Amino acid sequence: MKTQILTAEQLDVAVELLKNGECVAFPTETVYGLGANALDEEAVKKIFLAKGRPADNPLIIHCASKAQVFNLVTEIHPEAEILMKHFWPGPLSLVLSKSDIVPKIVTGGLDTVAIRIPDHPLALTLIERSELPIAAPSANTSGKPSPTRASHVYADLASKIPAILDGGSTGWGVESTVLDCTVYPFRLLRPGGVTVEELREFTAVELDAGVYEDQQNNEKPRSPGMKYRHYSPNATVILVEGDNIPSRINQLVKEQDLTTTKVGVLATSETKQLYSGLTVLEMGSRTDLRQIAANLYHLLRQVDELELDLVYVEGLTNDQMGMAIMNRLRKAAGYKVVYS
Repeated sequence: MKTQILTAEQLDVAVELLKNGECVAFPTETVYGLGANALDEEAVKKIFLAKGRPADNPLIIHCASKAQVFNLVTEIHPEAEILMKHFWPGPLSLVLSKSDIVPKIVTGGLDTVAIRIPDHPLALTLIERSELPIAAPSANTSGKPSPTRASHVYADLASKIPAILDGGSTGWGVESTVLDCTVYPFRLLRPGGVTVEELREFTAVELDAGVYEDQQNNEKPRSPGMKYRHYSPNATVILVEGDNIPSRINQLVKEQDLTTTKVGVLATSETKQLYSGLTVLEMGSRTDLRQIAANLYHLLRQVDELELDLVYVEGLTNDQMGMAIMNRLRKAAGYKVVYS
């Protein structure tokens, strides 16, 4: 299969592919998604096949309007409607009780479905013109860092999908927040672009254990990004947290044989100069977590491009956007964390 790179002017090609039961990669404000008609089981199967995605890992449905959402669910908690009003379009996915028209393949066999309205003009136009709800996980090979550029999608899925709609670099750089609204207080399953602090201004929110802990042994993940290995380059990733991170990393580096192991560091702007003789990739300033989030997956992909064997990553704060970044870094490291 030849994979086309489509421009915004060729959006109608993507629309026709979706209507004909094919899957298409497209940009959102978070990461690139691999979309297919959410109501067509055979089309959705092509997403799982292209990504090599486990069948019990649920997908998020992307809609263009609340009216479209209402057709896919059986009920919506009043406080969930308040969140829709304040955060949609935007990087917030709400888990709701699904209606019978949503195939179980989309939900990983669950009776709930995660839905959002993306805040990206190309994504919204694609959904509107196709007149379809679009199921879309990140457009990458399962387990690899999510794509924030069309070139990332092409590197993973060329010859596996018919088209990639190129919308440039995405904005947020990490996936949407996933909030379970079928329980109360609502439960945060995956942190993302909308922070728990922002959500708690409107409703009660509890944190699921999966925000911080390894969920590999869970039988059925209730959200994407909970159970399986995610966001990982080929290199071994070790996350270093604590009060003396640079000195701890330098100590760990001394224990490595640098003649046989190519070592790198993902460092913040404030500390990047503290590592000598290593490949240093700058994440951004600790004062601008939004920028670090936007850079994260691109840097993890650069780790492989540079053929690093081992990379140490500086830990960040666990509040505000730091919660989403640290959630992704723990998963990228396979929960290999060293404390300083």
